[in-house]
Amino acid sequence: MSSPRHIFRLVVAIILSIAAMQSCMKWEYGIVEEFRVTESGLFISNEGNFQYGNASLSFYNPATKVVENEVFNRANGMKLGDVAQSMIIRDGIGWIVVNNSHVVFAIDINTFKEVGRIVNLTSPRYIHFVSDQKAYISQLWDNRIFIVNPQRFEITGYIECPDMTMESGSTEQMVQYGDYVYVNCWSYQNRILKIDTRTDTVVDQLEVGIQPTSLALDCNGKLWTVTDGGYEGSVYGYEAPALCRIDAESFKVEQRFEFRLGDDPSEVQLNSRGDTLYWINDDIWAMDVAAESVPTKPIISSRGTIYYGLTVSPENGDVYVADAVDYTQQGMIYRYSAEGELLDEFYVGIIPGAFCWK
Repeated sequence: MSSPRHIFRLVVAIILSIAAMQSCMKWEYGIVEEFRVTESGLFISNEGNFQYGNASLSFYNPATKVVENEVFNRANGMKLGDVAQSMIIRDGIGWIVVNNSHVVFAIDINTFKEVGRIVNLTSPRYIHFVSDQKAYISQLWDNRIFIVNPQRFEITGYIECPDMTMESGSTEQMVQYGDYVYVNCWSYQNRILKIDTRTDTVVDQLEVGIQPTSLALDCNGKLWTVTDGGYEGSVYGYEAPALCRIDAESFKVEQRFEFRLGDDPSEVQLNSRGDTLYWINDDIWAMDVAAESVPTKPIISSRGTIYYGLTVSPENGDVYVADAVDYTQQGMIYRYSAEGELLDEFYVGIIPGAFCWK
């Protein structure tokens, strides 16, 4: 039987295929609060429910164990939008990708106030900076990656992705090795694409298995991705999911660790040194990047709930796990030590899915 997380993804995919781009978020402005948060901490982007416009942003201070919810709304007097997908920080600016509102917001990471936005995107997923003047934005249901000038908040071009249609197109997470950006293609896809940042073109592609869900680059120049294997009855196919290690230099699969048919691994993450790999497969798992086999025991048990997001503290190796609960009420974040001891737990917004360290 598929896990609740897998079923949720399937439902979202079906809904999106019918209704993609028909929702247009209207921002209504109201009362604002003044924030001045100079301490380090953790942003949590909460997806919210598709077409409900209830995405939100939370901020957690690990030193004080204080969480502030709805900080974007409170600082700007407007809601974040529909489906907050991801967030990254560059030079003191936080970039929040809001999928079904077709927008990327730029905020001051201390005041949480908007400083700009990139609009007219199809269905943005992740943003990756190539330089101060150029960034890529991956898309769902589009066969292009958008090229933008983040200083001017404008679209400047597109990268055409081969063998992909608007209906089945999906480019996701991006990592860079030298002059090349690698991106996993998830929805009804099975590939990693290699993009030359000097020409903004796809120069190679590698098949890894049905629906690679995430991508990371370790300390040894190895790419890691995990496939979800699709779902039973899918026209694209159904197979056992797998964890793959790829040499970024040669762009070839070095090792493939297969899971059981019906497993639903996701959320490949690395610690700050890039030598330990983490992922979700009901429980939380970890292994050395040089290991020759996957572990037989998880580091953190699932507690009978729905683990939906994952990150590792760059300061002390604490593991943070997002719990979607039932996808309708406030989600929960569990903070564990590197040894798996529960240190804290706190409520955030609906469907917490992604983290960003400040």
